[in-house]
Amino acid sequence: MFRPRRRRLRGLNFNVLIPNILTLLATSAGLTAIRWGLQEKWEHALLAVLAAAVLDALDGRIARLLKGTSKFGAELDSLSDFVAFGVVPALLMYLWALEDAGRFGWTVTLVFALACGLRLARFNVTDGGGDLPAWASRFFTGVPAPAAAGLGLLPLLLHVQFGLDAFRHPLFVVAVMLLTAGLMVSPLPTFSFKRVKVPPEGVLPVMLGAVVIAAAMITAPCLTVTVLLVLYLGTIPLSVRAYRKLAREAAVRQADSGSGGAPGPG
Repeated sequence: MFRPRRRRLRGLNFNVLIPNILTLLATSAGLTAIRWGLQEKWEHALLAVLAAAVLDALDGRIARLLKGTSKFGAELDSLSDFVAFGVVPALLMYLWALEDAGRFGWTVTLVFALACGLRLARFNVTDGGGDLPAWASRFFTGVPAPAAAGLGLLPLLLHVQFGLDAFRHPLFVVAVMLLTAGLMVSPLPTFSFKRVKVPPEGVLPVMLGAVVIAAAMITAPCLTVTVLLVLYLGTIPLSVRAYRKLAREAAVRQADSGSGGAPGPG
């Protein structure tokens, strides 16, 4: 009897495996944050999520550097992001502040996690193609998952630093989580900093700034992450403005090109 051959996973070059290993480490760090949360070691849990974010930032860049990108790695990365930046922050906030809110608290937990899944699904089907102009690659649609994880955990970050019970109030936590979930699935353009090009005269200042941030992360990680998240929120109106400006300029160029006139500003 004829049996169809099963598709098997082909052998992979070790360069392809390195980014995938980093992705698995990011997933492991995120899941470990849940363990710390169950033990009510909240600062440890936050550091585990931060470690997951750092590993997530590294895996894609290393994959491109080693020319080790693959469809397998892309799918694994998306699954890891959903776990580490969708499920894990939602569960941490539920364990920390929403468990006593009953069904409503669990509903908000589900909304946050599912919003992250929807955001990643939209990214997977729209990334890198379509009819989008080249300048559109400088922007994400909505807040990316790692940034959303930080924003969703902002009440816990504030509570760890300042110890105020107001940051643990269920209404405040619910408002932050729902707002963050909305930002994830929103059509708002947000800056994709990985595509920012640094001019030659700005290389040394940027490197110095990176060193300062790294030192601050080591000495005061929660405070540093909080400051970075607040600054990130401040970039959202700027990104919307920049996107609209580029869209207007592109429309003018297209109109001038179609009418045979002089090219528009660019």
